[in-house]
Amino acid sequence: MLNFFPRLAGRFLHDEKGATAVEYGIMVALIAVVIIIAVTSLGGTIQDTFTQTRCSMVSGVYTAGAASGGGTCSK
Repeated sequence: MLNFFPRLAGRFLHDEKGATAVEYGIMVALIAVVIIIAVTSLGGTIQDTFTQTRCSMVSGVYTAGAASGGGTCSK
């Protein structure tokens, strides 16, 4: 019985399954951060592109707004 605990502790220290799970968790978190940054930085540009496309479909005139987007469509 006294021999059981040192062997169990030795097995626990050499087990790397938990370390792999932590590495995957960190990798998923970093990917999520990159996606959030990309969506935040491109969001205004994409919205502006859709507004411009919608305006051209209804034969309107698109007027670009400030550098942060916000263009308008008028007929």
